[in-house]
Amino acid sequence: MSGPIRFDELDRTYLIAEIGINHNGDVEVARRLIDFACVSNWDCVKFQKRNPEVCVPEDQKDAARETPWGRMTYLEYRRRLEFGSAEYDDIWNYCAGRIEVTASAWDTDSADFVLNYDVPFIKIPSAHLTNDDLLRYVCGQGSGVLLSTGMSTLEEVDHAVELLQSCSDNFAIMHCNSSYPAKEEELNLRVIPAFIERYGCTVGYSGHEFGLTSTMAAVALGARIIERHVTLKRTMWGTDQMASVEPHGMLKLAQHIRCLEESLGDGIKRVYDSEIPVREKLRGTLEPMHA
Repeated sequence: MSGPIRFDELDRTYLIAEIGINHNGDVEVARRLIDFACVSNWDCVKFQKRNPEVCVPEDQKDAARETPWGRMTYLEYRRRLEFGSAEYDDIWNYCAGRIEVTASAWDTDSADFVLNYDVPFIKIPSAHLTNDDLLRYVCGQGSGVLLSTGMSTLEEVDHAVELLQSCSDNFAIMHCNSSYPAKEEELNLRVIPAFIERYGCTVGYSGHEFGLTSTMAAVALGARIIERHVTLKRTMWGTDQMASVEPHGMLKLAQHIRCLEESLGDGIKRVYDSEIPVREKLRGTLEPMHA
């Protein structure tokens, strides 16, 4: 695929490897994660783009923070993690012809930045589900919109979906729990089919749990998009690392999801050709048998 995707035309589960800020400001780390996503046959790698001057609350900008790069203010730390044009140019060139790439936008400046590139869609994080101005702005740029719904009430999701329906013909929503890592008993995966029935749109799942089984269950429940944070190693520095999937898990998850898709079938009961010899042997007929 290249260029924008249509969420309502996906013919299989779309797999997003969320690199996010797990690169820790290092392009080489980002490149290695891109390589693993490609080898594991994921569809897209995703980053996060913020304007720290806008996104960091005023009362936190000067707060001291211990980091691997020394003691610095929280604002300096957020700046340290951000990729600029040079880094994103490198990433887009590195991904070209191999895998799709996009980013979450945390503010309108970042939306403009991301949309300078050929992205399949743009993501709005759960933190900004209630940011009507940002939703309207991104919709107005004509890009497909993917919206996460973590830490939100049903009423808040209703409002956001109603807004998207009014200003976009290409959007999808992601069920998720915004804890890092999320507890298995709080994943509430049955929300996925409930969202599909309630909104009639494409629904995906953004997982922040340790394991892989629940993510595969999300596919069985109807998720058409899967997003998991990925990392080289969970013990790396960063708030998202422990809720991320390591390279061997990326490969395993992609393989299992593709096998699961084949196993789900179309829901129509039939006798398969492979069953006919067994039926003939055990029943002696191809005609329906009734007690």
